[in-house]
Amino acid sequence: SFFFTLQIHPVTTQGSQQTQQPQKHYGITSPISLAAPKEIDCVLTQKLIETLKPFGVFEEEEELQRRILILGKLNNLVKEWIREISELKNLPQSVIENVGGKIFTFGSYRLGVHTKGADIDALCVAPRHVDRSDFFTSFYEKLKLQEEVKDLRAVEEAFVPVIKLCFDGIEIDILFARLALQTIPEDLDLRDDSLLKNLDIRCIRSLNGCRVTDEILHLVPNIDNFRLTLRAIKLWAKRHNIYSNILGFLGGVSWAMLVARTCQLYPNAIASTLVHKFFLVFSKWEWPNPVLLKQPEECNLNLPVWDPRVNPSDRYHLMPIITPAYPQQNSTYNVSVSTRMVMVEEFKQGLAITDEILLSKAEWSKLFEAPNFFQKYKHYIVLLASAPTEKQRLEWVGLVESKIRILVGSLEKNEFITLAHVNPQSFPAPKENPEKEEFRTMWVIGLVFKKTENSENLSVDLTYDIQSFTDTVYRQAINSKMFEMDMKIAAMHVKRKQLHQLLPSHVLQKKKKHSTEGVRLTTLNDNSLDLSMDSDNSTSVPSPTSAMKTSPLNSSGSSSSESIPQTATQPAISPPPKPTITRVVSSTRLVNQPQRPSGNSATKITCPVAGVKRTSSPHKEESPKKIKTEEVLLCCLSVSVLLSNIITIW
Repeated sequence: SFFFTLQIHPVTTQGSQQTQQPQKHYGITSPISLAAPKEIDCVLTQKLIETLKPFGVFEEEEELQRRILILGKLNNLVKEWIREISELKNLPQSVIENVGGKIFTFGSYRLGVHTKGADIDALCVAPRHVDRSDFFTSFYEKLKLQEEVKDLRAVEEAFVPVIKLCFDGIEIDILFARLALQTIPEDLDLRDDSLLKNLDIRCIRSLNGCRVTDEILHLVPNIDNFRLTLRAIKLWAKRHNIYSNILGFLGGVSWAMLVARTCQLYPNAIASTLVHKFFLVFSKWEWPNPVLLKQPEECNLNLPVWDPRVNPSDRYHLMPIITPAYPQQNSTYNVSVSTRMVMVEEFKQGLAITDEILLSKAEWSKLFEAPNFFQKYKHYIVLLASAPTEKQRLEWVGLVESKIRILVGSLEKNEFITLAHVNPQSFPAPKENPEKEEFRTMWVIGLVFKKTENSENLSVDLTYDIQSFTDTVYRQAINSKMFEMDMKIAAMHVKRKQLHQLLPSHVLQKKKKHSTEGVRLTTLNDNSLDLSMDSDNSTSVPSPTSAMKTSPLNSSGSSSSESIPQTATQPAISPPPKPTITRVVSSTRLVNQPQRPSGNSATKITCPVAGVKRTSSPHKEESPKKIKTEEVLLCCLSVSVLLSNIITIW
């Protein structure tokens, strides 16, 4: 059996000579340790709390009460709206008086780990006579009339349809679910699987967030310890740029499930111990073995569930973390080879740091130090999305960001690329034309190239990778009728020393000297963006790639020899065939580069081409300190010319 091939592990009871009292069992395996906290653990936990406070992870009581008040107002609006709908549909007065309707919360707010200023994920639950169309019409109009409501927008065609708004300064996302009930009681428990009968798939998806959140809270031994540990891990993940489900890392619910599993394995531990054990467990975890909080249950509702025994595609998931509520799903299907490599390395580094903290060789602040992503790699791809208005930018950026993982997946399938690491943070980009109203957003992807032997000339063609990505984005924008003129995507290869010309100065922590050997970039309408070059006299910052590729998943930095319960292994993923490419889009060109002939200047596009000179001998190629690079050339090609997006390495 895939799910239940488990090892038996002895339970340790360190720190206690007394006979352990029977306690409730959590999770699909026995706990690793039932050890009670020692005095030093309590001291370290208090130090952890003090370290977390300046980061704003704890909300003030006044702000918490304000959220409760806002949710109360929203709940009353829902009840009032459902009564109005009931009257319009001529329901009996006896039903109207008790028809109910309710706002449920899920996500970080429901888990009790939301930070200052965080948004609220909410679910509007309505009885069977209220349609989804009512939610997106009459309820939307009712919200529009509320003076506290700003930035109201409906996303009806989304995978999980949602109304987004800002209510008295708090951002709220509201989903909708219609249950097969005549009335909605106040004490409704959404964990009841029978509620899913006869529901359409969109309602089931909308209910899923609440059902998963409630299950997680019921599956941890101590909610307070779970919450404090999760606050610490979420802050760590955000500081280390590995918090983003949409970009292929982990989102909030996935981090919550990993912390919950740690709590199950150490049910009596407090936060300082649990943070350390978190890194211990998941630096040793043998992915793609799944993380499960409970044994999957079959409800005979014929809904698709994550099960690699039945679904071949589930066998290819790289880092499965399975939601505990029916229908069970993998919350990490966006994880790629690169993002998993980055996260596993971060787990190992987190273990090394917490080992030091427990030995009083470091403070908690070291765990939350943000690494400088922009010093980590020698090569980057900068991706820019632009739109003529702020409203269009919000929609366009949302679509582009949701597809970046496709570009990352395509890059990491390139035979010469070892790692493609996207920074989850986006940044405002310099304008092409200062006199033109334009809103631009930029993402940065770090690249690591495979070290080649016996090859002095290596050309890496990225045309396909960028073309397939831009084609996908434009195709979806057109199909969803979202596309507007002047919505653009541009992608360029940039070296580390060039980033200072594109990024805000505050994000580049390490200042470096730059020469003024000029390479001037302009857009197709000749409005310039200056990318000054310098000679590469810096030492390459080591990346985690080599350690990831040569080290086993088990951590060697652990002070513990505990065995981690696993489940059976899955087969490795095989890449699908590449689709046909039709277009590549960019908006910059080199002014001092000879321009290629073109029949129509309005259709010109560009392809980033990089020349990198490698002066080390083939025998010493593995040493990044020996690698010297020359200037990066960005050249413009037209549609009628063969497109090449090449990084040439000598």
